[in-house]
Amino acid sequence: MGFIDTIKARAKADKKTIVLPESMDRRTWEAAEKILKEDIANLVIIGTPEDIADHSAGLDVSKATVINPQTYEKTQEYIDLFVELRKAKGMTPEKAKEIMMSDYAYYGCLMIKNGDADGMVSGACHSTADTLRPCLQIIKTKPGTKLVSAFFLMVVPNCELGARGTFVFADSGLNQNPSSEELAAIAKSSAESFRLLVQEEPVVAMLSHSTKGSAKHPDVDKVVEATRIAKEAYPDLKVDGELQLDAAIVPSVGSSKAPGSEVAGKANVLMFPDLDAGNIGYKLVQRLAKAEAYGPVTQGIARPVNDLSRGCCADDIVGVVAITAVQAQAE
Repeated sequence: MGFIDTIKARAKADKKTIVLPESMDRRTWEAAEKILKEDIANLVIIGTPEDIADHSAGLDVSKATVINPQTYEKTQEYIDLFVELRKAKGMTPEKAKEIMMSDYAYYGCLMIKNGDADGMVSGACHSTADTLRPCLQIIKTKPGTKLVSAFFLMVVPNCELGARGTFVFADSGLNQNPSSEELAAIAKSSAESFRLLVQEEPVVAMLSHSTKGSAKHPDVDKVVEATRIAKEAYPDLKVDGELQLDAAIVPSVGSSKAPGSEVAGKANVLMFPDLDAGNIGYKLVQRLAKAEAYGPVTQGIARPVNDLSRGCCADDIVGVVAITAVQAQAE
């Protein structure tokens, strides 16, 4: 059984309710039909009758709960909750209603905050910022988490490296240029996500263009310091750096470039030094190695809200919904 099939089976075993706010996109409805047919999750789709008629034609989504925010009985309850949460920022009932009617991601987050749903998947036709802003304002960060970050779960076909071709790439979707302290915190969160989703021990490599002092540069110093912080703050975490990519994942190269490292040649959680490297890295592997790329999956939010690439297909949405459901089980 492949990775995503295992995730789907885990999602089915304890079904959660996931919100899909992008009813204006045909891919949402195509994914919904598959999710409901496979019985992966209970779905709430937010939209008007016009949204439904325009984009769901010919698809069987009869088992989904479709909510029209203009007429739903709990809309006023959500407006009141939104005002209470954001009153210090000057939120009024009129403004709250306007935002919720024009941006269904806010509506979905309020459903989650109110206990009426377990998670949300969005981003097929919205930017990462537009997807994450509502959840940071309404659901907020998980207690004890230093920052919200994002990763891609990469499944590389015919690959024995990592966890039989499965890796976490972080941060590949959110933090532009994390500090050493932030890199260390993201490494910890990413290891926990890997353990939850892949159900194997995380082995974390702090990546650089240098391996163990082979190059000198402030960018290298940042990764060296991040490794030191991670080892000190999280002594149970198997982490090492700075490592070049080949030294991190190829056993023969790891033993040559970083002899004695418990991580070199064995890494399955790859920590990129900045968003440029992480984003380029995951897209290279996705396009050239024909890897499955699930994400950006967020970590550090009090309830799971996950982003999608705007280039995603319906099957990608199905996979991320299954991942979100498993994250919700852990909550």
